[in-house]
Amino acid sequence: MKGFLEWFKSSSKMKRWMFLILLGVVSICFAINKILVMNKIEKVQDIILIIVCFVIGFLAVIFGLIHMNKRTLELLVKETDKREEENLKSLIFNRKVYSQGPKIVVIGGGTGLNSVLKGLKKYTDNLTAIVTVSDYGEVSSDSRKILETLPLEDIKESLVALSTNEEEMNSLLNYKFESGKLKSISFGDIFLLAMQNVYNDFSKSVKSSSEVLNITGKVLPVTMEEMKICAELEDGTVVENRSEIPEIVSKKGCRVNRIYVNPTNCRVAPGVAEAIEEADAIIIGPGNLYTNVLPNLLVKGVTRAIKNCKGFKIYISNIMTEPGQTAEYSLSDHIKAIRDHVGEGVIDYCIYDTGEIVPEVIRKYNMEGSDLVEQDTSKAKSMGMHLLKRDLATVDGEKIRHNPDAIAASIIELICEDLKFKDMQNNPEYMILNNRLKFKKKKINKERKSIKTEGSNKSSNFKDDKGDKKSKFFDKYQERIKSIRESEEKAKKKKTRSGSQSAAKRSKGSSVAESRRKKLEDSLEKFRNVNKK
Repeated sequence: MKGFLEWFKSSSKMKRWMFLILLGVVSICFAINKILVMNKIEKVQDIILIIVCFVIGFLAVIFGLIHMNKRTLELLVKETDKREEENLKSLIFNRKVYSQGPKIVVIGGGTGLNSVLKGLKKYTDNLTAIVTVSDYGEVSSDSRKILETLPLEDIKESLVALSTNEEEMNSLLNYKFESGKLKSISFGDIFLLAMQNVYNDFSKSVKSSSEVLNITGKVLPVTMEEMKICAELEDGTVVENRSEIPEIVSKKGCRVNRIYVNPTNCRVAPGVAEAIEEADAIIIGPGNLYTNVLPNLLVKGVTRAIKNCKGFKIYISNIMTEPGQTAEYSLSDHIKAIRDHVGEGVIDYCIYDTGEIVPEVIRKYNMEGSDLVEQDTSKAKSMGMHLLKRDLATVDGEKIRHNPDAIAASIIELICEDLKFKDMQNNPEYMILNNRLKFKKKKINKERKSIKTEGSNKSSNFKDDKGDKKSKFFDKYQERIKSIRESEEKAKKKKTRSGSQSAAKRSKGSSVAESRRKKLEDSLEKFRNVNKK
């Protein structure tokens, strides 16, 4: 009885179609009754009434049955969906609905790649992470020296990001023994080395690790050879260690001209090109442009496979610039750098952030030489890019990160729109994706509202000299002006203590700061005038 009553809950959305079917039956019965009770039909109006009742009745019944069946399928998908955070009380969990999901390939490395994987694993099992095999020129760990393994950090992080319980998986793979013969050796390195010895193939061992650990999707190394990431600067200087690139770029004050990998002829690992060509969507980034994103694209065979793919080719733009790598880079500069290295046809869509971030957090990045990526959308569009502006940023402690749910929702929304364009709204794949997309959007909006409410409570009673309430734009620019002034004061103190900088540099720095402050004060005055009106 309890299960029967579930159909009449408002959340089931079944009552409307039941009522429509009932109206249809009543209309048909009325028409039949009219025929039975009438000895002779004399008026044309009676004939028209009977025909209209029959037509309306049959259409109502058919329309109601179609939508009841469609809603039943949607409820079945929802009830079998164990990936919801609320974990609905379902008797079954049909994992097959996810194995039939869209095929998505994510290319990159670092925290940016893992953010994308964390979001997308909630929509499909057909997820492939293609990661860099490089230690980035940093000192090898004791574990790697002892076991003599390839750089596995990005691979381990991706396995963690795709796991059901990320915290436990991270503790397991990064656990280091503290005593005995295994002291300072990581369990993750031992596990991956054992898998390699079992399969006698590094690429196959990483792929099989996904199945052994029962994670969503799979992880593939971009190549079976260890890559060394090198950079050539605009003045001709060559940097052969990734860890030295930011320092040398900052010291010389010039940009990176190009990035290349050594050996230059390293081949793509088995299965990578096939996964890319068969993908419904290829996601490039986010991540350090020159050390996480481009090295993967420079491996022989990767770019060709991307260009041959007929799916969506999406670039997720970085939110902040990278000191010593992409300082003062705009949105179009990032896109241009990718095209300069691998040519056109690699990215068609670009998803970028709205730039609405708490100024206090940005201030800390400014102190380290980083800033928001300038959104020169007109220039990016002139390069043939389809731009999608989304609220992607989230603050994790003192770090600005991409929101995994927001990134995944933006990608899945694009795929759903394509399915809708192909008139596949009744396709189970569309229903599954659309159902989860609606749920995630509600969750994201709820979280954003709670964050905005907390922020507004702090400044709701804040007024200017005339007693007028300040707008959110006023608060935002006021904080930025304040942060710039604080930065200037700290810079002056530092200069006084060191006394090592030249007068020319001090003059240039102060003029730039003065120019920035003047622009922001003009913006402040503009928004104040708008607020008065």
